[in-house]
Amino acid sequence: MMSDRDTVVSTVLAGTPWAGWQRRSITGDASARRYLRLSSGQESVIVMDAPPETCTDTARFVEIADMLRQQDLAAPRVHLCDLPRGVLVISDLGSIDFAAHLESRPQDEHRLYAAATDLLLALRNATPPDHLIRLTPAVGAGMIGILCPHYTDNDVSGLQSVLESSLIRYAPSPDTLALRDFHAENLIWRGSHDGHSRIGLLDFQDAFVAPDGYDLASLLRDARRDVTPEVSDAMIDRFIKGHGGDEAAVRQQIAVLGVQRNLRILGVFARLAGDGGKTRYLAFLDRVWRHILTDLSVGGLADLREAVLATVPAPTPAHLGSLQT
Repeated sequence: MMSDRDTVVSTVLAGTPWAGWQRRSITGDASARRYLRLSSGQESVIVMDAPPETCTDTARFVEIADMLRQQDLAAPRVHLCDLPRGVLVISDLGSIDFAAHLESRPQDEHRLYAAATDLLLALRNATPPDHLIRLTPAVGAGMIGILCPHYTDNDVSGLQSVLESSLIRYAPSPDTLALRDFHAENLIWRGSHDGHSRIGLLDFQDAFVAPDGYDLASLLRDARRDVTPEVSDAMIDRFIKGHGGDEAAVRQQIAVLGVQRNLRILGVFARLAGDGGKTRYLAFLDRVWRHILTDLSVGGLADLREAVLATVPAPTPAHLGSLQT
């Protein structure tokens, strides 16, 4: 029996070259968005099914995809766009993401992460659209408000104030396009291609303008997989060398952005588990917490560390259990 969204997709595809192609569901993301791979022989495309009542950022995906392709980066080409019904047909960049590739070939970790870091250095030259949200210190601090009540009942306003002060000091200037969810499951490895085309880019509809290094923090402090410390340190060194900035300042900027991002993730994943019933996200919280502690160990963040530890409970089994009730 077809769901309502299956019917919508079939209606949009009717009369197109893809109407009769074989459909197969592929992994979606944390939103209501889902993806289908349509195939016929050796050809394939991807359908993004994004219900417009819940997925309001599809037009931004189309805009950012076009901008990235203009930068000679491997973002999907949009073949069909029906925004009123929330259906896109986009090019298929491949089926093997970083996480899947490295599961079978862990020895390639340095190679893949070096390619991703070099892409981020190139992305610094892109001019973001004027209307994107800017991750100012005030906005960054505001974004962790989701911690209460989803992850903790503690008042987080004091922590927000300390975080804003830390961002003002170490990451004050949103001046770089950040794809925002730049991590192993959103990066398609296309090793047979050259240069930046080796990496297919996905899930960038939430892109915003952030201080430089936000996406590197996303890449190296991945909620879903552990990056080996040796590779993580090497990529930060690689970024600093390509960046040309002061080493200590760049490290502090990446660290405070990592803390901001992962504090928000604690709240987002707890909300998905509690309100959305997606309890599988709780399994990631121990790793997210370890990332926060790693970045809080960087020099200059002692006040922020104290505020985090005083406000945010560690994801102990008892605390995780409380998030499911």
